[in-house]
Amino acid sequence: MINEIKKDAEARMQKTVESLHHNLNKIRTGRAHPSILDAVQVEYYGSMMPLNQVASVNVEDARTLAVVPWEQSMVPKVEKAIMTSDLGLNPASAGNVIRVPMPMLTEETRKGYIKQARQEAENARVAIRNVRRDANNDLKALLKDKDISEDEERQGEDEIQKITDRFVAEIDKTLTAKEEDLMQV
Repeated sequence: MINEIKKDAEARMQKTVESLHHNLNKIRTGRAHPSILDAVQVEYYGSMMPLNQVASVNVEDARTLAVVPWEQSMVPKVEKAIMTSDLGLNPASAGNVIRVPMPMLTEETRKGYIKQARQEAENARVAIRNVRRDANNDLKALLKDKDISEDEERQGEDEIQKITDRFVAEIDKTLTAKEEDLMQV
């Protein structure tokens, strides 16, 4: 039973870290990266679709993305979707290729993005601690039902704390890497 609680907690913590990676990928750095456009939705035959399902997104050079819709008729819709997204990008179409230049980041926008990244990391840490609390409550419930001894409960809490510490360290490492990425000129 204790092992099941630990495995469940570890799986939930892993999902939290994956979610953090996904959220940090949305934060723009000075370089072009296809994941920047992951959140863009395009109207496709009456329904909203993610951009990567209606077009291919490639890095043309360090500061430019090339978006090639799979259908010629989608070029204006894709261009409009990128323009109206909250990413602050100005695409330019040339035939069936849409080029998306990445504007230079000012010191102020870099600091704003770092602040946003820190907030995402803190949200992830809170989620990890909530998983730890849930796991510890499960252990207390087992103790109350006399399914485990106090020693087993204490040992289980220690192991869950070690798992928590490992994932919090991973979050901190991810945040540090993102901050360094944002500060590169």
